[in-house]
Formats: sequence, C-alpha cells, structure tokens
Amino acid sequence: MNLQNPREIYGRTLVELGTENPNIVVLEGDLGKSTMTCYFEQAFPNRFFEMGIAEANMTSFAGGLSLTGKIPFTNSFAVFAAGRAYDQIRQGVCLPKLNVKVVGSSAGLSDFGDGSTHQTVEDLALMRAIPNMTVLVPCDGTETRKMTRAIAAYHGPVYMRLTRNDMPALFPENEEFVIGKPYLMREGTDVVAFACGQMVSKALEAADLAAERGISVRVVNVSSLKPVDESALKAFARGMRGIVTAEEHSIMGGLSCVINYVFRGSGLRTECVAIMDRFGQSAASYNDLLEEYGLTPRHICAAIERAASQ
Repeated sequence: MNLQNPREIYGRTLVELGTENPNIVVLEGDLGKSTMTCYFEQAFPNRFFEMGIAEANMTSFAGGLSLTGKIPFTNSFAVFAAGRAYDQIRQGVCLPKLNVKVVGSSAGLSDFGDGSTHQTVEDLALMRAIPNMTVLVPCDGTETRKMTRAIAAYHGPVYMRLTRNDMPALFPENEEFVIGKPYLMREGTDVVAFACGQMVSKALEAADLAAERGISVRVVNVSSLKPVDESALKAFARGMRGIVTAEEHSIMGGLSCVINYVFRGSGLRTECVAIMDRFGQSAASYNDLLEEYGLTPRHICAAIERAASQ
C-alpha cells in the first residue's frame, strides 16, 4: 500500500507555491516542525512569520497582510487554529471576506498521544457555520497537494483540515481538484457511502467487506464540505437503497449534517458513522482510538448493512 503523509506534502507544496508566487507568506503558531511549515521557513525566511503560541494574534496579523496583497497561510493544530482564533476568523477574516487560508493540522483524533485538549472533534462544525468560509478536508497527500494549490488560487477565506498520520494514496494523479466537487472513488449499486478525510480509505475497506456480504457500495469522497455540489450528491445517491456517512468528527455539525440536509425528505435511510458527541482521549495508538469511537471499516460495514436493509 502506497502511504502518504499529508503534512509533509503540504509543507513541500507551500515551498513550490512560494517559488512561483512572491505574495505567498506563511504564519506559524510555534509548531513548524509538526505542521511542516519549517520547509517554507528554510526556503523563504523573510516571508515566514513565527507568531508563537498566539493563534488569535496570528490570524489578525494574517488579515492585515492580506490587505497588502499577500496570500497568508496560517498554521497550527486544528483545535487551536479553529478554536482559539474563532473570533478573529469570524470578525476579522470572514466578515470582510479577506484572502486568508487557515490550515488546521493534526486534526480529529490523529494526535492520539496528547489527548482531548489537542484533538479536535468540532472544527468543521465551527468553520462551516461562519458565512463566507470555505471548508475542505483532503482524503490523502495527493489531494492535499492539489487542494493547497487550489486554495492559493482562490480569493477568499478557506479552512483546510489536515490529519497527522500517513494515509493511503487514493486521489487520482490525473484528476483536478475543484472546490465544491465530490469525487467518485468506487462504483456501486446498493448503498452510497459519503466520506471525508481519513474515513475515505476506511469506507473503501468497508466496501470490500460489504461486497463479501453481497452488498455493492458506491464510495464518494466529499472533500469539499462547504461549498458542496448538492445536485452531484443527489446524483450519486440516485437508485440507492440507503446512505452512509463516515467522518472523523463529531456527529454534530460535520459531514453527516451536510448529507442529512441535502437529503431531507428523500426517504432514503441514512446511517452516520461519526464521533458521538464525545471529546477525544489519549491512547497508545491512533487505531485504538478509531476502534473506541467506532470509526473502523468494520463499523462502517455494519452501518452499510443497516442502510441496505430497508
């Protein structure tokens, strides 16, 4: 299996963008060796701003840079990037529609060793709720690279959520990433599984398990949670017996809420695999947490069976 680390690819892509565009600048919340913005610091020290553990100030500073024509990328762990700086993102970036890119690293439960204070289960809900904000979650390193380039070219506020751990390579190299577009990852005829981030690979594994039980599963990568092409989502669900959502995020306000809104009144049974209104916790491994919170292929397959049973 070809594994990719999205943080590593993100850091390298920032350097490529910095080489191509002198207006790209990077701000860091004292985590450069974790978010991998250290590569940009090495390549462009005069365009790198170490802001310390002060995410609110970093976000306001980025807003000011954007007003001078710069394209600032702010970086921290997702729980701090979205949480500590929420007011500044809302009031100082999204309300005036400034061209600031907020990148939340080590998202979800992926920082398994540091516990609930460093694990974010609510960042997508927070960012989706702010008007003018675009919210994106890549499924692997390849999509991370393409997505980073897309948000650099896009004018306006963006939140991109990155996981800490290696991910299987899934996104086609010859596929263009388009903000708002969901991507078909596997064809199927009985149940459609909508997934984002790390859960795309888990949904594909679950589809293999379901096939052994005689259930054909279509898997769709919803890497753009806001905006999202509702007509495309409806087309992917046409003729299906049921829907499953899979996300490494609280069931409150993430992908499941997007899908339940889009398919309201459709009559299609929807089963949601998500974190059930709980904080994270420390564990010996990331997989231990996925098991504890019901985010494994086995759990997704069980949801698929329930969705297909109506």
